[in-house]
Amino acid sequence: MILALTIGVLTTGGVYLMMQRSMVRGVFGLTLISHAANFILLSAGVGAWRGEPLAGRGGLEAAADPLPQAFVLTAIVITLAVTIFMLALAVLGHDDDQKRNPETGEERDS
Repeated sequence: MILALTIGVLTTGGVYLMMQRSMVRGVFGLTLISHAANFILLSAGVGAWRGEPLAGRGGLEAAADPLPQAFVLTAIVITLAVTIFMLALAVLGHDDDQKRNPETGEERDS
């Protein structure tokens, strides 16, 4: 129940942040949503009531599935790389809409 509530809170916060105009808030929102997805993948592995998949520590039928854990580890690495890339884009383009274009000599009607 706590895991489902955590996934809901992370998803809600992520969607709220992604609806903002700021690029940094959008990046943080995407990060929260990716963490929620990681929790969903971890809950699919049913590691709570099964043992670790280590040799010599119980039978194979009582071991948790290691595939969701491998997916989550890969997703964490990809999320970190995408977050750094998007934050770099946010830093490079933070004042794109504040610069004035050079005058072209054209006159406006207003």
